[in-house]
Amino acid sequence: MRVAVVGCGNVSDRYLANVAPFADLEVVACADVDVARARDLAGRHGVALAATPAEVLDHPGVDLVLNLTPPRSHAEVSLSALDRGKHVYTEKPLGASLAEGRQILARARERGLEVGSAPDTFMGAGTALCARLIRDGAIGTPVSISGAVMNAGPERFHPEPEFLYRDGAGPLFDIGPYFVTAMVALLGPVARVSALGTRSADERRILAGPRAGAAFAVETETHVMSLLKFAGGGVATLVTSFDVVATRTPPLEIHGTEGSLVAAEANSWGGPVLLMRRGESDFTEVLPAARPEDGFMGMGLVDMARALRQGRPVTAGGDRALHVLEVLTAVASSARAGGQLTEITPVMLASPDTTPSSTERAGLAS
Repeated sequence: MRVAVVGCGNVSDRYLANVAPFADLEVVACADVDVARARDLAGRHGVALAATPAEVLDHPGVDLVLNLTPPRSHAEVSLSALDRGKHVYTEKPLGASLAEGRQILARARERGLEVGSAPDTFMGAGTALCARLIRDGAIGTPVSISGAVMNAGPERFHPEPEFLYRDGAGPLFDIGPYFVTAMVALLGPVARVSALGTRSADERRILAGPRAGAAFAVETETHVMSLLKFAGGGVATLVTSFDVVATRTPPLEIHGTEGSLVAAEANSWGGPVLLMRRGESDFTEVLPAARPEDGFMGMGLVDMARALRQGRPVTAGGDRALHVLEVLTAVASSARAGGQLTEITPVMLASPDTTPSSTERAGLAS
């Protein structure tokens, strides 16, 4: 599967380094509106072609486009790639709006093409183990999930963080996809949501890189508290924030009638995972802290290349990404409306036990 990267920014280096060992795909081109940036990335990773996005999208030697552009450009690039007969794997979210996400999947169906989307963290050992334990009855009937990711914002380390504070971004759409994707993998599709949100400031400053000290406007909520109700039963709370200096709140916990699981952050692929059953006095570690074989950024892309060759569904597929986008969009709408309860379109998704087995993950990570 011949892959072209469109968008040579902050995460592109990590993607290319991670997928390089796999014979399932070959990165043949790097593209960016800043062609010098594309040349730099291509040079570091031995990629033959560096060009503009238009040139790469028109290239007949490209089968699949890896869309790493900022969220506001996801739909434009993905639709252009699909119109040129190329499959698409995109960074999250699927689109900047629910309408864009629906348009992308409709176009893919019209063209007989496939769409995959990050996050692929739910494919890693951590979430997959939690799903298996829930399926095997280790915690009884699932009752609730609590998720929290709270920090002081990406301007601490990102040299160009402005796009993460625009309307349609913020912590909800930047970090929320990881947690909602994990929750959906564990308890199935979401049926309704409610949320409240706020922002601590209308202006922030870049703290890292050559533009440190530069001010930029904040266009979206930077602290969002969400409530989710799952179609199959169970509820969840999720806090996503760029307004917190420090926290000891556990990143992800799953509670059932007979036990509880404590997992690592949903934007990681591995552990630790802790389990405590009814009658026990303490948690037991059932998966150690993160290991290289647990998963990696880009495993969804490698899996997509294999799925296309094997004629099977893409694990980190477009239907799942669209459902997550609908949940996030409904949360944002509810927060703007002061907590209004919002219904989610019914959806059929692969059950949580279809995440790759440990053997399959070992194959992806080796």
